[in-house]
Amino acid sequence: MRILQLHSNFVVYTPVQKEIQIAEEAEKKENRVEEVVVLFTAVEEGDTVALAQKAVDDVRAFLGRQKTNRILIYPFAHLSSNLSNPGEALKIIQAMEVYAKEKGIETYRAPFGWNKQFTISIKGHPLAEQARTYAPVAAAVEAKIEGGECKKEEEPVSAALKAEDKMQSFWHVLMTDGSLVPIEEYKFKGHSNLQKFSQYEIKKARAVTQMPPHVTLMKRLEIADYEPGSDPGNIRWYPKGRMIKSLLEQYVTTRVAAYGGMEVETPIMYDFNHPSLKSYMNRFPARQYVLKSEDKELFLRFAACFGQFLMAHDAQFSYKQLPIKLYELTRYSFRREKSGEVVGLKRLRAFTMPDCHAFCTDLEQAKQEFKIRFDLCIDVLDNIGLVKDDFEIAMRFTKAFYEENKAFIAEIAAKYGKPMLAEVWNERFFYFSLKWDLNFVDNQDKAAALATDQIDVENAKRYDITFVDEKGEKQYPLILHCSPSGAIERDIYALLEKAYREQMAGKAPMLPLWLSPTQVRLIPISDKYMDKVEEIAKKIEAYCIRVDIDDSASTLQKKIREAEQEWIPYIAVVGEKEVESGNLSVRDREVKGAQQNLTAEMLVAKIAEKTAGKPFKPLPLPRLISKRPQFHG
Repeated sequence: MRILQLHSNFVVYTPVQKEIQIAEEAEKKENRVEEVVVLFTAVEEGDTVALAQKAVDDVRAFLGRQKTNRILIYPFAHLSSNLSNPGEALKIIQAMEVYAKEKGIETYRAPFGWNKQFTISIKGHPLAEQARTYAPVAAAVEAKIEGGECKKEEEPVSAALKAEDKMQSFWHVLMTDGSLVPIEEYKFKGHSNLQKFSQYEIKKARAVTQMPPHVTLMKRLEIADYEPGSDPGNIRWYPKGRMIKSLLEQYVTTRVAAYGGMEVETPIMYDFNHPSLKSYMNRFPARQYVLKSEDKELFLRFAACFGQFLMAHDAQFSYKQLPIKLYELTRYSFRREKSGEVVGLKRLRAFTMPDCHAFCTDLEQAKQEFKIRFDLCIDVLDNIGLVKDDFEIAMRFTKAFYEENKAFIAEIAAKYGKPMLAEVWNERFFYFSLKWDLNFVDNQDKAAALATDQIDVENAKRYDITFVDEKGEKQYPLILHCSPSGAIERDIYALLEKAYREQMAGKAPMLPLWLSPTQVRLIPISDKYMDKVEEIAKKIEAYCIRVDIDDSASTLQKKIREAEQEWIPYIAVVGEKEVESGNLSVRDREVKGAQQNLTAEMLVAKIAEKTAGKPFKPLPLPRLISKRPQFHG
């Protein structure tokens, strides 16, 4: 059972439509509850009534501390991909309600099995937002602990992760001239996106209370879906999604190679008790997956750092060869994110991370390399389809680093050309002295970091990575940690959220042309034109363009409508007029379906111009629509 617990000023919800057959009866009217603890609840496979009662007991203890006594149980399946069957889930939700009332709690419940619209106002105190997970095995163990039968084993949590919750941050806006303005003094006029991002970062409320738009889109467009047979946060990729993901991987890798990154490959699991690795884990704010093999305790990597640093430790190099740049596209990196935070493609437990480390002689070389990589990251994301208006940047550093490097920080700020959020610390705790991260702000006003770079001042010594200087003496390099795009999955999340935002603004939602699974769809008016359509398709396809044919039995209008729902960039109808004239009647999605008469050669030239410099992969599905399976209902 997973519960997202929100201490709220009020919640307003309206049942919109039934989603399942056994949905409870409910009126489609607005319901409002004031001063309430809302329990967004997902019942999982194997959950029991006893588990639900344990959850109520925990909530009751919280109510006592907050001097309130009102809850709303709100069925919310989106917290889990391992759901119980609806009938069993309803029984447990009902039992939870009954037990809460028996315990004297003023209890309200939203109807089960409905799609609901809601608005919520969450209180601002530190305990207002909490994610809870209850598992049958964990409950049994806890019962034994209470009975004195065994001791509870604590999961390994890094010191950095514990410190992250306690560290005091001082928030400012970094102006384009490098000056700092305290966040409470900044007016945000003309920078509403920066204001949303700042509020999100300062509050650090990562839990998701509504299904983000990109989740519906990734399923409907047959890009990706949750994998119920795995741990939440592990995604299945359908042919279209795998192609999109692969193109992004190729593009980023090509750009890093052009920058000078040497591609390597390293293991995905490491010895938990290796002294260098264990020390580093305590400096990195991430939760690990831990597993046992024979006599060793292993963990799954959360970045490429481990393998690349061990490789650099064994390598020999001098100052003449620096900066040395090692690169790996990690498929996958693993982070055991909190329940309630794992959602869609935004926050995963297994993700693909392009990771490039540069080993530099000193701070001056590191700063010069840092500037080159900053430009690289901005340009990579721009070519992916995410421009400056789509994201905000946070710079993070200590007061001492800022005072000693004002000119350098001002240069980075001037490069960006917009105010940034600045998180300032009195003392350095993490392994880096400076970090920047580029964040996409989505349709729920939540943010996700994409590209990033850091100046690491610790790990060379920790891993005993050295180079020989001009005097023949061994020195420790500084290490830059960069992901030019951030996780590939998050890039797709951002592109889908951006498309949804454009749709809400009245534009036609679409993916960038080079990433569209089908770039051209040909629609014959009748079967007698199929041979001609096949001929045209082969001609277009010869120029590395993904083209398919709708040979289904649907009406012409339905075929056009379905192509538009698939976000096909170019739709061409072929009939007698087109065969005789040699021109295609082409609908251009980018200009909201405007029709143009183009020859096949003109269409090819148009697409080639827009996709120049991007990698290509062939159509991921059969060319004929009638031959394709349906991956999502």
